[in-house]
Amino acid sequence: MVKESFVEILNHPEKIEGKIANNLNDIVNQYPYFQSARALYLKALKNDESFKYNNELKKAAAYTTDRTVLFDFITSEIFNTKISEPTGSKKETSVAKESLNVKEQVESDLEIGKPLSFTRNETFSFNQWLQLSGDTPPEKEVEDAPTVEEKPKDDSKSLQDNIIDRFITNNPKISRIDKHAPVKSKPKQAEQDILPMTETLAKIYLEQKKYDNAVKAYEILSLKYPEKSGFFADQIKKIRILQKL
Repeated sequence: MVKESFVEILNHPEKIEGKIANNLNDIVNQYPYFQSARALYLKALKNDESFKYNNELKKAAAYTTDRTVLFDFITSEIFNTKISEPTGSKKETSVAKESLNVKEQVESDLEIGKPLSFTRNETFSFNQWLQLSGDTPPEKEVEDAPTVEEKPKDDSKSLQDNIIDRFITNNPKISRIDKHAPVKSKPKQAEQDILPMTETLAKIYLEQKKYDNAVKAYEILSLKYPEKSGFFADQIKKIRILQKL
């Protein structure tokens, strides 16, 4: 790709077409820390609805010094605006779906593998997607307990003996509990705040094959948005099918 072409799509990213993705991929492979090229490559993959987009988003975040800039870009209007598809493309998609097997059909209906779309208020979902670890954080390595050097025995009293002597000297007394005094119950610990649930976060769980989490997410969304409860129930049914396959 010549310099002039790169500057042109840098100034007008909405004009990026799918065929440019290969050229941008070559640039990214040669210059992995070229953040502008990575951002444009993401735009090209998003326009093409490529299955490579989600994984490439993680790579872009890893090579980005400031992820807030990346998040602002992928949630911008320019990034999510693309050239209209030629007529007939939807028909081809529907025909292709007919040839899929049951698992592929369900995954297609759930849009698994499709580029994730984030909005400005989904920073939590974005951070969740970038977490490559599982549900539990990796355990820290337990350092060997420092060995305590034995002190040479002497005639002085040990620390334990001093504590016992002090206890006897002070002669502490425990007050008797009044049976008629009202029982003070400890207030229950406040329940953990419910995580901000969005449809994008539910899709993230699907991409990570955390189907139980995805079902729970859609159940929460069904309560949060009762007007879409039918759609969420349908999503849950499809996830149950995937779990049985």
